[in-house]
Amino acid sequence: MKLFLKNTLQIVFSVGLALLFLYLAFRGKDLSAILSSLTDVHWSWFVILFVGSIISHVIRAWRWKYLLYPIKENISLRNVFSVVMIGYLINNVVPRLGELIRPYAMGKLEGVSKSATLGTIILERILDIVAFALIVLTVLFIYAEPFAVWFPAVADLEWLFFVGAIVMLILFVLMFLKAEVFFKMFKGIARFLPRKFRERGDRIYDSFISGFQAAKHPANFLMIGITSILIWMSYIVLLYISFFIYNFPAESGLNFGSATVLQVASGIAFALPTPSGIGSYHSFMSFSLVQLFHVDPMKALSFSVYTHAVGFVATTSVGLYFFFKDKIHVADLMTKNESGETA
Repeated sequence: MKLFLKNTLQIVFSVGLALLFLYLAFRGKDLSAILSSLTDVHWSWFVILFVGSIISHVIRAWRWKYLLYPIKENISLRNVFSVVMIGYLINNVVPRLGELIRPYAMGKLEGVSKSATLGTIILERILDIVAFALIVLTVLFIYAEPFAVWFPAVADLEWLFFVGAIVMLILFVLMFLKAEVFFKMFKGIARFLPRKFRERGDRIYDSFISGFQAAKHPANFLMIGITSILIWMSYIVLLYISFFIYNFPAESGLNFGSATVLQVASGIAFALPTPSGIGSYHSFMSFSLVQLFHVDPMKALSFSVYTHAVGFVATTSVGLYFFFKDKIHVADLMTKNESGETA
């Protein structure tokens, strides 16, 4: 009951936040003109972006396969991709819930420990956060000029962003290679928690550590690094290709660097607790296009609606296929969570 109430409140908050951002994005805009601009786009663009979106998710699944290697060496890429897409599907409804579904789904398909799998998801998120932070700092170092529109001091701090990127990379490597130290620190803090939480934490501690054992396989380091870069590069390339739908390169001078800058806005938007970035993506992307690159407001909003719709349809349709194909039942997970079961 408590879990149901928690999820209900989370859904209400997420939907409310999404509606607020949608209002901010669409207020004062001609909806009929936006609809016309969307329907005038040739269907081939949808196919190109749809396929590109799926490829980016395949790359993410490919990286996760390397992170799962210490838990199970011969894990199926097909099953990893299935679980990734199911996670996206659930996140389209309830933000972050997909991260809890993924260990359950992977346990069902591959028979691996759910808590150990969750450990790899935590590591995956750390990789994403660090990679995104490096992108932000690099963008501020190389492409400081657009942001100087909002923050004039940015142009004088380029060197600081470069130093910050190097420092963060070093700290990340140290933490990645010393996962045990990281968790032991939190285990020490957990001694001050109530007994119920402390005992449960002790039960899953070893499983979480096993989820971080990818750091113990140097042979996988290179591929984890390459796939991490490829994930973010695929996002940027998709944004750049999308510019040509509304002829932004010719009309507003947008280029690959512009796509990199906009990926920062996109990353922040999807980090907010809205279902699949609905509202937050439209607001952040259209605002950035208009304010940073002087794109026509109507085209900027149409661009955000179209690109988000393609990604949403891709994750929802493919996620639904695997959800029913692999017979994943969310109710089973809820029942186990309510009873406090762990794997």
